[in-house]
Order: sequence, then structure tokens, then C-alpha cells
Amino acid sequence: MKTENVDRPAILAEVNAAFYRYEQALITNDTVVLDELFWHDPRTVRFGAGENLYGIDAIREFRASRPAQGLERDLQNTVITTYGDDMAIASTEFRREGSEKTGRQMQTWIKMPSGWKIVAAHVSLMI
Repeated sequence: MKTENVDRPAILAEVNAAFYRYEQALITNDTVVLDELFWHDPRTVRFGAGENLYGIDAIREFRASRPAQGLERDLQNTVITTYGDDMAIASTEFRREGSEKTGRQMQTWIKMPSGWKIVAAHVSLMI
């Protein structure tokens, strides 16, 4: 891939908007938006801090059963990189109030006909 296809400003702006829309939905437990931003496919994977979720149905079930309180967090070291017009990786660290642990999150975003979708995600806590 030619480097001029990496982080093209218009594409980077689109992914940044999708990423921060996801973040807002996450901390407000807006499961409708969270579901909208994941690819609705059995091949979608989300590895969490305490769960491995294979497929959109498992991800939806997890979201529906997750507590709705204590979701606020502060992001740091967020890096979003786009590759061409339809693929991006978003990486960030986060901290929740009252916790000394640093969390890490990576998402693979693909531009589908219906917009940017997360096709793979990984969330973990540093020990």
C-alpha cells in the first residue's frame, strides 16, 4: 500500500467520528448505537476483559446483560490509523474513576455500504 493512502484526512475524519460516537454510546450504555456500529455477522469477534464473544448475537447478549452504571472512563493515547478508503484500526488506553488499572482497547473498523462497522475488538486490563 502506498503511504499516501494512509490517514487520508477525509477518511480519518469519518473514522474518528465513528470511534467517538461509539465511545459516547459506550459510556451512556446506548445499546442501539453500540449494536449499529458492530458488523451484524457471525464472524464478528469481541474479546473482552473477561469474555470471548463470537458473533453479533453473543455481543448483543453481553451488552444487554452488562451493568449500566460505572461506565464513564477517560481515554488516553488514542491512535486511529486508516488504510485506504475502507479500513482502520483504533487503539486507546482508558481508566475508570476509582480504579488504578489501565484498560486497553483495539478495534478493527471496515467501511460497509451501511457505514463504518467494528468487525473485531479486543479489550483488556493491564495487571
